[in-house]
Amino acid sequence: MTLGTVIVEANLTSGALITANFAVEYGRQTFAVPGPIDSPRSKGCHDLIKKGAKLCESAEDIVTEFEYLFPTSNKPAAGETGQLPGLTLSENEKLLCEAIGREELFMDDLIAKTGLPPSTVSVALLTLEMKKLVKQAPGKLFSRIYRD
Repeated sequence: MTLGTVIVEANLTSGALITANFAVEYGRQTFAVPGPIDSPRSKGCHDLIKKGAKLCESAEDIVTEFEYLFPTSNKPAAGETGQLPGLTLSENEKLLCEAIGREELFMDDLIAKTGLPPSTVSVALLTLEMKKLVKQAPGKLFSRIYRD
């Protein structure tokens, strides 16, 4: 059902590791997000990385792994700036960008501020990360990325 699986947090006996093992069995890419070295909830991710899972620090790590899925027409030609012309945002993405403004906000604050359901906010924030308009810091803290 998926091309890849991302494990964000898992102890050594976590069900998430069962999911990761199924992904490997089915030939799917496995990503693991590292965590604090002294946290039991990070041990599973660290073990996956040791066994060959791709280290995942941002959405860009996943996107670059699946570049072949994106049309070459979106890639800059020689001499171009590398920015996509006319980047369009959905209504939810616009609403989240306005809500974040120039401050850093936790995901829960964005849910409260926009009134959108958590799943909608989560999907829109991931999309904004992939469009390089928002970045996520530890603890689900989001901020806008401004370019000159």
